Formats: sequence, C-alpha cells, structure tokens
Amino acid sequence: MKRYDQLRNTAEEFGQEHLFQYWESLTDDQRSLLLDDIERIDFKTLAALVADKHADAAAIDESKIEAPPVYPHKPADEQLDLYAEALKTGKSMLADGKVGTMVVAGGQGTRLGFDAPKGTFPISPIKNKTLFQLFAENIQNVNRTYGCKMPWYVMTSSATDAPTRTFFEEHNYFGLDRDDVYFFQQGVMPAVDDAGKIILTEPHQVALSPNGHGGSLLALRDKGILEDAKRRGVDVISYFQVDNPLVSPADPLFIGLHQLAESQMSSIAVPKADDLEKVGNFVSIDGKIQIIEYSDLPDTLAHARNPDGSRKLDAGSVAIHLINRAYAEDLTGGTGVSLPWHRARKKVEYYDGASSTTVQPDAPNATKFEMFIFDAVPLANKSIILEQLREDCFSPVKNAEGVDSPATSRRDMIRRAAKWLEACNVNVPRDGNKDPQATIEISPLRAISAMQLRQSLDASLKINPNDEMYLD
Repeated sequence: MKRYDQLRNTAEEFGQEHLFQYWESLTDDQRSLLLDDIERIDFKTLAALVADKHADAAAIDESKIEAPPVYPHKPADEQLDLYAEALKTGKSMLADGKVGTMVVAGGQGTRLGFDAPKGTFPISPIKNKTLFQLFAENIQNVNRTYGCKMPWYVMTSSATDAPTRTFFEEHNYFGLDRDDVYFFQQGVMPAVDDAGKIILTEPHQVALSPNGHGGSLLALRDKGILEDAKRRGVDVISYFQVDNPLVSPADPLFIGLHQLAESQMSSIAVPKADDLEKVGNFVSIDGKIQIIEYSDLPDTLAHARNPDGSRKLDAGSVAIHLINRAYAEDLTGGTGVSLPWHRARKKVEYYDGASSTTVQPDAPNATKFEMFIFDAVPLANKSIILEQLREDCFSPVKNAEGVDSPATSRRDMIRRAAKWLEACNVNVPRDGNKDPQATIEISPLRAISAMQLRQSLDASLKINPNDEMYLD
C-alpha cells in the first residue's frame, strides 16, 4: 500500500483528497487505474495555476505589432554568399551528428474517420505509405547522404503510445536502427472545476488531457530525451508535427542559417493563403519575434496592407522549428525562464456521485491548462524565420474532406514531385489548370530534394498523360 499512501498523502496536502472518495467501492483493477492517473498529476504546478487567476500570458499592445524580419526562400543577390555558407554549415552539422529530429505524434485520426494514431495514416499517392514511413525514409536518406545516425524522438500520448510502438515493431522500424528511435509520452494536466478541484470522469478516472504542444519541452526533460541528445552530441533538435507529409526533418539550409545567426529557436514560415487563414501569425514586438494565434489577431491587423498592396502580416507559422538543446534545458531546468501556461474554459464531463452517472455538461464547466511551443520564440535571446513556399513544405492532413484533407495533401505531393522533375528538365504533362496529368510519387529513399533527384535521374525519362509513376 506504499504507493497508495504516498499518493493519498500528496492529494490531501494539495486539497485534492476527494480523488479517493470512491476508493472503497472500486475493484482492484479500477484502483490501479486511478493511482496511475493520480501519479501523472503535477500537483505543485497545478496548485500554483489554480491560485493564479491570471495564468494566461500578458495581453499584447496592438500598436507595437510589426511584420518580422524574414529570410526569403530565394536569396537576394547580397545574400547569395550567406546562403551558400549556411548550406555548407548545415550539411557539416548533419555529418557531425549535431542534429536530432522530433515529431509530435500524440493525435489520433478521429477527424479523418481513422481509428488509429494519425502517424499510421496511409497518405502517399501511389504506394499509400503512411506518414511515419515517409518520415522514416526521409531520415534514412539523411543518414545515408551525410554518413550520420540522426536520432528520431517520437512524442506520443497515452492513447497513441502503445499502438505507435506496435506499428513500428510490425514494420521493423522502416529500416531505421531501433536504438535511434525513441518513443516518449507527452505530459498531461487535469481539468479543474470552479473551486479548483480536479474533476473525476468516473469514480476511478481523472479528467486528464495533454498539456499542449509546449508540454513537449517538459517531456523532453522528464523522459530523458535531452540527456540522450547530449550523450549523442546533438546540439539542435528539429521539431515538426505528424500531420504534414511535405516536411523536411533535416533541411541543411535552415539548419545552417540557424547556426550562423546563433539563434536559440528558429522557425519556418509560409506566405498566408488569405488574410484569415487559421495559422499562427509571425510578428515582431519591441524587436522580438512572436507568434500570435489567428483567433487572437485583430481583424484590422489581419487585413492590413503595405503601401504596395501586399499583406502586412503575411508570415504564417507551420509548426516547423529548430530548437537548441541547451535552450530547451534552460526552459525546463528551473532557471526562472519557462513557458507561460494558458487557461481555457471547456465542457468537461464529470462523475456525479448522487446519481452514479457521468454527466455531459451543456456549457463550459471546467478549466484546462496548456502550454504552446511558440511561446518559446520570444523568450529566446535570438530567433530567426526562414520563408519557404507552401508547395514545398506544408500540406497537412487534418480533415476528412475539403481543405487540409487526404485529397489535397496527395494532390500537393504530386505537384511537388512534378515540380522536382521539371527542375531536372523532365517534361510533365499538365492540364488547363496547370495541374500534372500524371500521378507521380517520389520515394524519400530516392530523393528529398530536386537537387538530389537530379543526381540519379535518367535523362531519357518520359511521362505521358494518365501515367502512374513511382520513383524509388
């Protein structure tokens, strides 16, 4: 009973003893599940958040918001030498094993009508490779090209951890060394009622939810990832989300610019599709780069124009970042620099002991707490933004139909493959809308850039309308 005694004492110390109110009526299995949930709670942090009624980040003065400095995707004449040096530097860092990569893969494919971890969703246009396989093959290519063994840190959730591990086992880690693939779970925070009491959804179940993508930094510390990265000599961690098959987990130009600028955290931006696109907005406030959520950006700023008619705030965040390992250690090491917590009012189901039922509330009845990874950007001593074209790096799989769906993502994979082939002087037949008339898939094992594809492409390659072409 030692575990029970310790957890009960802790709950009582922080005024949450009600978590054990149904203990006597629980089965042994239910008791074990309840203790598992309670063991995951950071009571000290929660108590501080409950006591602080203003946990959200400070409000932003709109008058100070400016467009941020951005490295363009195509360098100006005066930047050619810098970009060449950055490319050389990034390649050197990859070859020296200074870069690791991390994917946030805690989500399930519920919105896609897919009852499994989103990373196991089949997405490539011909071979139906899953998101995880595409990333794994990209990493294999990087390892082969630069003679390195880039570690891959896969952040899961309680819902996706076991099936993700099983999926990798079943597919033999897609050819990667299993010692270089590290699974770890994201942290959670409990929902609390208006009195600050942790909510139970069942007599043996706590209302736990992920602590936000910013919680990934805490998980890096708590699960030993930062220690592993340090042991391997990794200085920079490449961060991306699992729903984007066009992402490049190890872009040498991006890595090199980050390194040469002595940046602690860097980001990729794409030009926004429209004024109100649902992406974060890069801005500059008092000389510091920040990201403002689309829902928090005033309409006047969203629609603001420069004198030439271009959009004033046009740099959209696509959740692709580089973060220095040492900076992540500072943010999570109790040094006084840490991410702010955000509170959100939500409808959270709760167990009603009087009726012995779980109640679905009609209105928000609870507070949830989250951290956002982009809050680390303005805390950095130096941060930079590299612009990339959307067609080259961003086509997420979020919805079953319409925008950001499997159909649009496959379309964009084909479009990028066609663009690479045309860069290699291969003629790709196109229709009246300039879309490729062939279905094309390029394996990441073959090439992860047009430049690399050119090195192995047969100059006699012909593509006809309605062809289905897979380049492996």
